Amino acid sequence: MKILKGLEIVGICDKTLGLWHKKGKKMEQSSLDEALLLLNFKKTGPGKLVNDSIVINCFLWHLEDRARAKSFSDSVIANIKRAIDLTNQRRNNKMEEIDAALLKILAEKNLKPKKNAGLNSETPGSIADRLAIISLKIYHMREQSRRRDAKKEHREKCKARLAVLLEQRRDLSGSLDALLKELLKGRKKLKMYFQFKMYNDPATNPFMKK
Repeated sequence: MKILKGLEIVGICDKTLGLWHKKGKKMEQSSLDEALLLLNFKKTGPGKLVNDSIVINCFLWHLEDRARAKSFSDSVIANIKRAIDLTNQRRNNKMEEIDAALLKILAEKNLKPKKNAGLNSETPGSIADRLAIISLKIYHMREQSRRRDAKKEHREKCKARLAVLLEQRRDLSGSLDALLKELLKGRKKLKMYFQFKMYNDPATNPFMKK
């Protein structure tokens, strides 16, 4: 399997976001599992994991928007908040899957870290997740910068923010590439860091049983 570079991940994010918004209301009415099937243009390997990551983050983005609707009743908001919790769990699981896939690739290539290899504070899976999130911000900030019904001041402010977000994404993409290079050369080692979220597990959160 191929190790994806930062710009390849960015490309997948942008393509998936374009497909999501092209389908419009169909996506808004879909469950997360339906959305993953509808937007699965990468069938296997790391590309599919990144594709799934951006779909999950996009689904979560729109749930967060809905949770702030002032016209919704408390019971509707409560259901949305529960959906946010479950979606966040799947988001974290996907980060772990990306790291597990990378570990498998490194093992298949027989690439082992050197004895003095250090750890990175952030794993490739978490960086891929951050690239998905910042790609979402870029998509929606670009929309705001082009709004014809908004004042010029609003559009100009959003254009300035868009430029900052694009720079941040380039930096983050470059940081991922630098980390991958270190991993391939054995100067860094990759370990699985499990989230072990306790709030979604009835065995560790007694309030879920009440």
